[in-house]
Amino acid sequence: MAYKENYPSVLLEEAVDAISSLPGVGRRSALRLALHLLKQPVENVHHFTSSIARLRDEVRYCRHCMMISDDDECAICADRSRDHRTICVVESVRDVMSIENTGQYHGVYHVLGGIISPINGVGPSDLTVRELVARVAAMAGAEADASADTQPEVILALSGDVEGETTAFYIYRQISGYGVRVSSLARGLGFGDDLEYADELTLGRSIVNRQIFRP
Repeated sequence: MAYKENYPSVLLEEAVDAISSLPGVGRRSALRLALHLLKQPVENVHHFTSSIARLRDEVRYCRHCMMISDDDECAICADRSRDHRTICVVESVRDVMSIENTGQYHGVYHVLGGIISPINGVGPSDLTVRELVARVAAMAGAEADASADTQPEVILALSGDVEGETTAFYIYRQISGYGVRVSSLARGLGFGDDLEYADELTLGRSIVNRQIFRP
């Protein structure tokens, strides 16, 4: 039987509707949270709602890697001590955070914003693949001019399920002609595992022991 509650206030019901729209939050939990907020000092609640509004209205995306940022260039891309000739391609911002927590990767990133999923109506044009290809082309051009000692590298750090593999293969086909090394995470991660839920030790080893991508 579906959960149903009689609300003493339209304002309370609207708050529950809003909170329960978040993923993983049911109406019972939303009601508890709404009642909890009512018990908090007014300034605390205003700070909470203000932070959410500012996140939605003011957040930017890095012009290089599409990572969430406060400025046009994220802190990772702005860090000259990072290896800018190694790009780790991930599905989401959460994956960047997971990899950074390992302390084992010192290159830069490219956030796709999803993976190819025909069943969900997500195709290559819905992702930032075009921007990635442009970055790889520019990196390959700079490589030819500079004659650097090491080959530029693109790491395809995507989930090992069918959709992740499909996305990796598509990207490989788009960038393989630019003369860059294309690698993937060592399979310390199980088939279908998401980077977000991998423990830091396993994920760190998967990055360090990455292997040449085999389509």
